Parts: sequence; C-alpha cells; structure tokens
Amino acid sequence: MTDQRTPDDVAGGTEHGVDIAVDESTIFETPLLELEVDVPGTVYGKAEWFNLPDAPHGGGSVKSRIAKGMLDGAEKRGELDPEDSETTIIEPTSGNTGSEIARLATARGYDVEIVMPDNASSGKIDAVRDAGAEVHFVDADLGYDAVIERCEELIAAEPDGYYRPNQYENPDNPGTHERTTAREILAQTDGAVTHFVAGAGTGGTITGTGRGLHDRGDDITVVGFEPAEPLHAIDGLKFLRTGDHYHPDTYDESVLDRKEYVSTSDAYDRARDLRNRYLDRDVRIRSRGQHDPETVDRHLRVDGQFVVGTSSGAGIQAVHQLAADGDLTEESVTVVMLCDRGDKYADIPLWEGYLD
Repeated sequence: MTDQRTPDDVAGGTEHGVDIAVDESTIFETPLLELEVDVPGTVYGKAEWFNLPDAPHGGGSVKSRIAKGMLDGAEKRGELDPEDSETTIIEPTSGNTGSEIARLATARGYDVEIVMPDNASSGKIDAVRDAGAEVHFVDADLGYDAVIERCEELIAAEPDGYYRPNQYENPDNPGTHERTTAREILAQTDGAVTHFVAGAGTGGTITGTGRGLHDRGDDITVVGFEPAEPLHAIDGLKFLRTGDHYHPDTYDESVLDRKEYVSTSDAYDRARDLRNRYLDRDVRIRSRGQHDPETVDRHLRVDGQFVVGTSSGAGIQAVHQLAADGDLTEESVTVVMLCDRGDKYADIPLWEGYLD
C-alpha cells in the first residue's frame, strides 16, 4: 500500500507498523530547560516530547497529556469501555492529538480512526499508523474546518459506532493542564515564574495552565499566541483572528493577560536559532522532571542537534515580542511550552535537509 494522501483516503496502520507498548506512567513531569534566547530575565522551555519519550517518531508531545486526560475521563464517566468492541474512537486533528490518542487508545484495546489534513508531516502520520489506527485524509487546501466537518460526517453516518473525545470541546483538555502542567511549572521554578507563554490550537494548554497559574495570584502574566496569517505553517496552531473560523470551546481567552501574533517565517527562524545556538554547547537543564539523566540525554537531541517543532519556534518568537515591547525585565522568569521534538518535521521546510 502506498502513502497516497488523497482526500478521504483510509489507510490502516497495522499494515505499516508494529505493535507498540505504551507506558502511560511516563506522561507528565516533563523536564524544564534553561534557554539562552537573548531577552531580559530567565527563559525556560518545558520539553513536552518527554511525555512518552520512547515512543517512535519523535516521542510524545504536549498532546499526550490531554489524550490521557480525555480517555481517563471518558472511562471514569462510563462513556467508554475497552470491553465494548462495537465502539471506535475517532478524532479530527492536525497531527499530535491524533498520534497520542491512537497510541494510548489502541494500547487500551480500542479501535481508532483519525481524520487529518493531507499535508500533515510524515512523522505524525506514521505515529498514527504504527499505533494500529486508520487515517482519513482531507484535502488541506480546503482548510482545517473541512477536517472537522469530515469527522462529523463519518459520525453522522454511523452515530452508534463512534466515540469522539472532541479535544475542541472536552473540558478534560484544559482541565488536565490545570491539574498537571501548572502544578509542574510552579514546582520546577520554585514559584518564581512571572510569564507563561503557549500557543492556541484547541486553546487547552494556555487556558488550563493559565487558570492553574492564576489560582496562585495575579502576579503571573499569561501570554497566548496565534498565527499571524490564515495560511500558515505553524503545526498545531489555529488562525482565530477573524470570526469566520471555528473557535474551540476549550479556548477561554479571558484567561489571557496578553495575546501575540506570530508569523511562520519568524517561528521557523527562532527554531533554527535554537538549533544553531546549541550545536557546540549543552542545553542547561533546570529540572529533569521524572526522568533519569540518561533518558534526558538520550532524547534531548536528534542527530546530535537540539531541534524543536514549529509551534516551539513560534513560542520563542512570542517571547522576543514581549521583550521588544518592554514587558520583560532582568527579574522575569518566563516559561514557554516546547510542544514536541523536531524530528516529526524532517520532511517539511523547517528541518528538511538538516535531519536524516
């Protein structure tokens, strides 16, 4: 079977990959890295690919958190039962949520189908297929709203056969971050964090973490960022600046103290700047989280290089924009989410030619 990404193509994952074991105990408690990014104060990056670090195709991502949170919540409420062979889990996604739901759900015994745009990176597609899930591709030129619409069409055709976790409306999405990500950041910075920066896809990360941080007081600035252009290439983020695009219920902008808009070119440049800065020096580690030194050393670099995903580069650019506006001082402690590792993007312009 060839990898032809045609609209509505359905490709079974078991033919392309192997059975994989999933150690859910490695989700949460990810490392905190001290980054040199030439802005006032201290900047930390939260390395989210250390959720499921040994998973193939770049490890896990920030979406490992919500995949576990949504599946746990559905099983606790009785909406899902791994003994029910008649129910298939289905979810629309630009990539990371799909791979993480596929990994966790198939390991728990569920059948899984993922709906994705046909320009998703090969690393994310392979992760879905290797977990044993099926992929429905939708023409990316139709926009991301078409991915959601295709998922809804499939459910409408067989309403009793599908369960959709629905990352865009499920309160377990921001709720997971409120319970885990915010707590981890406060502990890892000894409560010194002054700024938290994350992008908006579903909005779950910035909403949930922002709520959890605000709960400790009003002295933390929560900064969300979105793509500056409707036609962008910052994976995982949604252009929401105008009202003609789907706005996730999980994105509560009232939590934000500030919003930034980031261009694709700036996001890519900042990711490459990190790679170049750390070619010949070590990345300082503030906290290894739950991981031992060997695990962190093994997963921190790809082909000897420190490379991150597109949204991570966008986050670093948002930090620079804060600095340019005078919002950061030498006393600032900024935490930015590094959502996933760069080897998921080896076939797109970000890292094409840099990674084998």
